[in-house]
Amino acid sequence: MYSAVERLVNLALYLAAARVPVSAEDIRSEVLGYAPDQADDAFKRQFERDKDDLRTAGLVIRTDAENEGYYRLDRSGTFAAPLDLNAEEAASVRAAASALLGDASFPFSDDLRLAMAKITSTIDSGDVAAAARLADEDPAQQGSIVAQLAEAASIRKSVDFGYTNSHGISAPHRVDPYGLFLHDGRWYLVGRDTALDEPRTYTVARMSDIAVNPARPKSPDFERPDGFDVASFVRLPFQYGPAQSRFDALLRFGASARWRASSLTAGHGELEADGDGMLWHVSACSRPRLLQFVVDNGPGVHLLKPAGEVQALQRGLKEVLSVHG
Repeated sequence: MYSAVERLVNLALYLAAARVPVSAEDIRSEVLGYAPDQADDAFKRQFERDKDDLRTAGLVIRTDAENEGYYRLDRSGTFAAPLDLNAEEAASVRAAASALLGDASFPFSDDLRLAMAKITSTIDSGDVAAAARLADEDPAQQGSIVAQLAEAASIRKSVDFGYTNSHGISAPHRVDPYGLFLHDGRWYLVGRDTALDEPRTYTVARMSDIAVNPARPKSPDFERPDGFDVASFVRLPFQYGPAQSRFDALLRFGASARWRASSLTAGHGELEADGDGMLWHVSACSRPRLLQFVVDNGPGVHLLKPAGEVQALQRGLKEVLSVHG
């Protein structure tokens, strides 16, 4: 019994190897994964879905102009340029792909298998000694959710989900998903909240009961804004939150931490020299996450403003000291 992904890989390899257009019946009989005793209508529906999936993955499949019902792979459209890997490069690609395919938290395993089908005739997911854990939530669940959201963003379908914000308040949301990014071990979705009519960023780990709009499945629900770049939404952990909660913070990197200032600030806010250290002016939205940032990255990182958060940090450190001595 072949899985859907194995059938798609087999179909991609078969079309890539064919030197002349092939018929649907050729595919049905030659490609492993299609049941020989399958009813005609069922095969046609499955084959149409498979062609759509391969096209979504970047393989350009053409219907032959002279023979109706015959198909070919448009190599000039599918492959942007010849790919010539030496033995060392091929081994590196396969090692990286195998590690990712063995990681339950990696959400794009199906896409990776199809990508590997473009450059190699064998795909071996293999056993991986240790899988990378991308976040503190369940890796398999994260991978499944991100893959679902990425597919919705790709075909431009709206999604509904429950969301629990940093204050513990849960509410339903409908969002037009523009894109996703991974930052500091967590996945985030960027999209237009249809009720607020503005772009927002959502932590995937805080989502529940995700459902892609089933209406008109082959018709997009929205268009992305011109010039949209998901990278412009990547912020520091304490900068996520509603605009009305934004405040200005001032931190100082002491002499021992000055060399880390550039990497820790990640281009956000403004740095200025201050004796043997650096001052950092930066906007924030989450007060608890700001305090956590200081604790996680100290010693040598000091919070100077706002005064209320400085006092809260001092109280917290004193409590820790009293408990642990």
